Amino acid sequence: MTAAPVAIVTGSTSGIGLGVAARLADDGYRVVVNGRQQPKVDAAVQQLAGPARTLAGVAADVTDEVQVARLVDQTTARFGRLDLLVNNAGQPNVAPAEDMTAAAWRATIDIDLTAPFLCAQAAARVMLSQGSGVIINISSIFGRTGNAGRAAYVAAKHGLDGLTKALASEWSPRGIRVCGVNPAYVQTPLVDAAMAAGGFGAAELSRRTPLGRLGTSDEVAALVAFLASPAAAYITGESVAVDGGWLAYGGW
Repeated sequence: MTAAPVAIVTGSTSGIGLGVAARLADDGYRVVVNGRQQPKVDAAVQQLAGPARTLAGVAADVTDEVQVARLVDQTTARFGRLDLLVNNAGQPNVAPAEDMTAAAWRATIDIDLTAPFLCAQAAARVMLSQGSGVIINISSIFGRTGNAGRAAYVAAKHGLDGLTKALASEWSPRGIRVCGVNPAYVQTPLVDAAMAAGGFGAAELSRRTPLGRLGTSDEVAALVAFLASPAAAYITGESVAVDGGWLAYGGW
């Protein structure tokens, strides 16, 4: 009997990550929930728990190489393998470029770009030895376009889309597919914080979006599940938008 596949979802104590973890668990993955603080990780695991779901929780700061290694080591120690990494952990940064501190710039680059690389690197060491695996980077529409007041975030997400292409080119010949997902604004606590910091709201975002609303975590999770599945076996190096038509529409 083939063992169920194993997935790590970083930043999965709330928002998109929590939705992805739930979908993957329902699809039969053994899912490792991750966040920086163990109490929040434990609460998310409890929230996700169900009779047909297999879950574990590992707290780790994914900007820290040592903690990333521990996250992957504890996953393989518990489940024996690693089949899917979803690099979801990230944070927005809304501030005028002329006022942004170097510390704020570095913090955004660290979580939104360096952390996905560190996690991909650690996961790939396991996947390469297996000869198989999938890495999915949760990027943003701002990996493809820009917006005022988001210099660090836009730079990081453009970098993440480029990283997806580079890693796919390097690792796909050895059995690892690497894909990206570019969500638009999704109704999550992080987006709520970004709206508060940026002085805009859901009404403005909905008016700007051809489908007329914000996205949901479940809709992003559905795309992640597809890209991770055998149905997407010939897709690698590609980042797919789930944006309600945001990128297609050039107006405001």
